[in-house]
Amino acid sequence: MKTLQAAFFLVAFVPLVKPAPTIQQDSSELNKYDTDIAMGSLIQQDYEMLSKDIIKDGTNVSLDTGLRLQGDDSELSARPTKDTNLPTCLLCVCLSGSVYCEEIDIEAVPPLPKETAYLYARFNKIKRIAVSDFADITTLRRIDFSGNMIEEIEDGAFSKLLLLEELSLAENRLVKLPVLPPKLTTFNANQNRIKSRGIKNNAFKKLTNLAYLYLGHNALESVPLNLPESLRILHLQHNNITTINDDTFCKSNNTRYIRTRMDEIRMEGNPILLAKHVNAFSCLRTLPVGTYY
Repeated sequence: MKTLQAAFFLVAFVPLVKPAPTIQQDSSELNKYDTDIAMGSLIQQDYEMLSKDIIKDGTNVSLDTGLRLQGDDSELSARPTKDTNLPTCLLCVCLSGSVYCEEIDIEAVPPLPKETAYLYARFNKIKRIAVSDFADITTLRRIDFSGNMIEEIEDGAFSKLLLLEELSLAENRLVKLPVLPPKLTTFNANQNRIKSRGIKNNAFKKLTNLAYLYLGHNALESVPLNLPESLRILHLQHNNITTINDDTFCKSNNTRYIRTRMDEIRMEGNPILLAKHVNAFSCLRTLPVGTYY
């Protein structure tokens, strides 16, 4: 009897129970949300790839970082544009007239902003310096090319640099010196492959402001001629110098002549006994550093 009652209850009342309505989600809103997220992600990826390509290629452009999201019409508004004022400053660091291009493996002198006064391009792979590299940059006061692979410097490459005071070509592969600008106070060509025939007789004669001359660790067979009176420091250590004449530093026809500004001469590491050439140092206040016996 109880079984029949239970069956009757199920048949009579279960059809009357209505299932709860299904929760309907606004698919259009979800689709729009997902689309915006995807589009934003793609735009960000494209922008990052564009930035990396520009930095890798060293291209001189500037990026507009404004991005617009407009549903299906969204687009990247950042487009490369030519930057005419700072042509190397995406690759190098430019600060108030100074350009730092150090240890970035460049193989040529980069175009410089016209107001550049100090260029530091040390430890790169530069092999050649051309006249065109500095043709329009007349404001340079200091250049440092130490630690490159420079083998050739075109005649006149530095001729228009009338304000240049300091020039370093140390640790390169030079076999001869270029014509130097007239107002140099410091010239460093240590650790090259320069021989005496690679230095013209009057290479330093007109450099009346030159005070520091570094030519150590080269292949010189003799001391350069016609050194200016302004010279204070002369480094010639570790060359192949075998002889010095009486007019190298002094004036053989003037026994009262004194070279008053010369403070230091280094000649150690050369195959010469300085004691055999005492007359060559009679005008100096201090004897050169080197081998005497």
